[in-house]
Amino acid sequence: MNQRKKTIIYFTAAVIFLAAVAIGGLFCKEAAQATDFSQKNLLPGLSHPFGTDWLGRDMFVRTIRGLSLSILIGLAAATVSAFAALILGIASATLGKGVDAVITWIIDLVMGIPHILLLLLISVALGKGLTGVVVGVALTHWTSLARVIRGEVMQLRESQYIKIAEKLGHGKLHIAVKHMLPHLVPQFLVGLILLFPHAILHESSITFLGFGLSSEQPAIGIILSESMKYLVTGKWWLALFPGLMLVLTVILFDVAGESLRKLIDPGSAHK
Repeated sequence: MNQRKKTIIYFTAAVIFLAAVAIGGLFCKEAAQATDFSQKNLLPGLSHPFGTDWLGRDMFVRTIRGLSLSILIGLAAATVSAFAALILGIASATLGKGVDAVITWIIDLVMGIPHILLLLLISVALGKGLTGVVVGVALTHWTSLARVIRGEVMQLRESQYIKIAEKLGHGKLHIAVKHMLPHLVPQFLVGLILLFPHAILHESSITFLGFGLSSEQPAIGIILSESMKYLVTGKWWLALFPGLMLVLTVILFDVAGESLRKLIDPGSAHK
């Protein structure tokens, strides 16, 4: 089995697992909040793989539901962020030095502020909750991809077919959409997938700190935050398994992104 086939297997396995978690969490909303005081504080076992908490709630179901929320939030935020990066990256490289200077200044400004601090400020300004988290993540994660797309467009501008299109009188918008955009799709898709782990981790971080989703929702950040007060009493499973599943989800998104990059890269076809 060559490297390309292995990469396809890794990518497929990662996507199937992440899709199963995201979809599965949608069907266990009620089960994630169901309490049973006769089953509280149980150690991990066959009936409850991740144990139960102080209210008798099944931690496995809560973890799946929390990961599903994180993945869906990451999907929404990363999609908005990636499209913003695509539009601003193309605009920066095609609309003249003035527009380029303004967009580059905005990119430097956003990148100069720590992500978590800017996320907290935006989330609080928008009243926290789901809207604050999605908007905060979307507005703070587009800069790196925008720089990559800008660099690609700057190279494409020097191509012969682009110069010929300009001499034929085609407008900048026509050239950008018809001639440049198809070449940017691979970088856009890879960048979009690689935005997911950052979005998920930052969503969980600000929720853990109390500036994200509300405590009524079984998000991973809420689960980890609530479990902290019970760790000293020996209930280690309340934080261990949700934390491991969060790390696994982030790693799988990274694997999916890197695998897609290798598959799209023409040089990988010869490996």
